[in-house]
Amino acid sequence: MSFTEIFQAGGIVMWPLTIFSLIAIALSVERLIFWVRVNRSQRKVVKKILATYRRQPMDVFAILRQNIHLPISRIFLEALELEKASPNQFRLALESATQAELPMLKRFNTVFQTIITVSPLLGLLGTILGLIRSFDAIEISGIGSNAEMVTGGISEALVSTATGMVVAIFTLLFANLFRGLYKRQIALLQEHGGQLELLYEDHYANKVGTPEYANS
Repeated sequence: MSFTEIFQAGGIVMWPLTIFSLIAIALSVERLIFWVRVNRSQRKVVKKILATYRRQPMDVFAILRQNIHLPISRIFLEALELEKASPNQFRLALESATQAELPMLKRFNTVFQTIITVSPLLGLLGTILGLIRSFDAIEISGIGSNAEMVTGGISEALVSTATGMVVAIFTLLFANLFRGLYKRQIALLQEHGGQLELLYEDHYANKVGTPEYANS
């Protein structure tokens, strides 16, 4: 069967299922591009940031701005731009900046979950409509039934159910992939954020003891 024949056999629910599948594909491609860009150079950049901050704290700003497309760079930059922040204030700034990045990291999760939940229900609706069509074709008081309409209704029931499950399974696989990448990113932010906190605390302790800092 061609795609057109399958689409026609699935009945009216094939329209929203097709729209859902196109949305799922488009959003999956966008998320894949996003995570590839983030993971391709992030660890190398973070190591460079921490090493630079350990030696020359002021030089780190240029590196952060060069890699502003990375969430961790935006988080570090926002916290480090606070002037004369105490270690506790710096930690709060890191946490606040991290919270601000979460919507971008979890982007489209609600859409994925909606598609995963609604697609099988649409397939079930197609099953019911197909069975209703088949039963309507049966001539209970007559000699026989309209075989073509009966088989058409059964085809609608089967095709719509299968399509709904395929759309849901495809979306679920990618949603789980992105959820795993999100959890890895959160773990990385916590790990390297903690390392930056320790470095900042050391630099802060050294600066507090200087006359220039005390008089400013």
